[in-house]
Amino acid sequence: MNDPKSARSDSPDRQLPCILFFNVNGSGMGHLNRCLSYARRLRGRARPVFFSLASAIELIEEMGFEADYFVSPYWSESSTFAWNSELAVRFGMMLERVRPDVIVFDGTWPFQGFLAACEAYGSPALVWSNRGLLKEGAKTVPVDEALFDLVVQPGELGAQESETALKGGGVRALVPPVCVLEEDELLDRAAAREALGLPPDGRFVLIALGPGNLKDVAGIGHGLIRNFEAAGFKVVWVRAPISVRDVELPPHVLPLTVYPLARYLRAFDAFVGAAGYNTCCELVQAGVPALLVPNAQLADDQVRRAHMVADAMPAVVSACETDDEREAAVRKLLGMLNSAQPARAAIPMNGAVLAAQRILALATSRERAP
Repeated sequence: MNDPKSARSDSPDRQLPCILFFNVNGSGMGHLNRCLSYARRLRGRARPVFFSLASAIELIEEMGFEADYFVSPYWSESSTFAWNSELAVRFGMMLERVRPDVIVFDGTWPFQGFLAACEAYGSPALVWSNRGLLKEGAKTVPVDEALFDLVVQPGELGAQESETALKGGGVRALVPPVCVLEEDELLDRAAAREALGLPPDGRFVLIALGPGNLKDVAGIGHGLIRNFEAAGFKVVWVRAPISVRDVELPPHVLPLTVYPLARYLRAFDAFVGAAGYNTCCELVQAGVPALLVPNAQLADDQVRRAHMVADAMPAVVSACETDDEREAAVRKLLGMLNSAQPARAAIPMNGAVLAAQRILALATSRERAP
């Protein structure tokens, strides 16, 4: 076998430790988002490379990272066994090509094909980024955490850094919420509106109910559009980069596709969206009053997470399934907009920095090992 360092000796960047990120394709952008959050904090200190099951691979490349795409099992016509067999070959080829010092997997459970390729390849340190807050009774697949040198758990609001030892000698590390951007990278209201081409005056609401791949959001969305327009708002609708079916919008609603969305959130007077991990962390970071519509079809407990947000900042939680529910939720949110709100308590949001430090420490310790 060739010297692992020879594959990355042709540029200064390739002489840095290599971190290979493997993100699965979820119902939203969470897995990709977290890997990009870590990778951005490693820029200049490591060479992040992506093996992505998410179709929005151009977002990775736009951020300046190398990326390879492999079809998600949810979009493949292959059997589970055949898909995992092909994954083992393709990921094994990726390992041989980039020769990583650390492999970071972000997903609900590691695939057999992934684990088989890692075992066959040998020495890299293994990290599992595994978000918690599952519903009670949610279906889980047993995973031996002893296979990993580090298990990173991106925390919910209020989480503090802590660690526990794993049976195999590794560490499980809980970190505060993980965000793609630092707070000083968020645009203020005027700059965000200018960047999006929105007028400086007027009331705007941003609706981001998710890609609609698992849940039809058209009915809820159209109802909320009517409610906000009746209250004098102009509506902007987020089209998710990984959406496979777009909601048909009224002609006066502005569609928006930007990434990362967090950079522009302060352009809006109010936000409406599901209570996914990314959304809730970024809302608290930006401080935009929100109506959260939890998606009950997912394994994570979005209702509980939405109420955590409502405890930390002006936010309304509602299923918005009926006209009455939507009308009441919008009325309550408007009341918050029109009244003075108490100052927010500081919430640690530096989970990406802390996780990246741990990943880099693993990489440098592997490089020093004989």
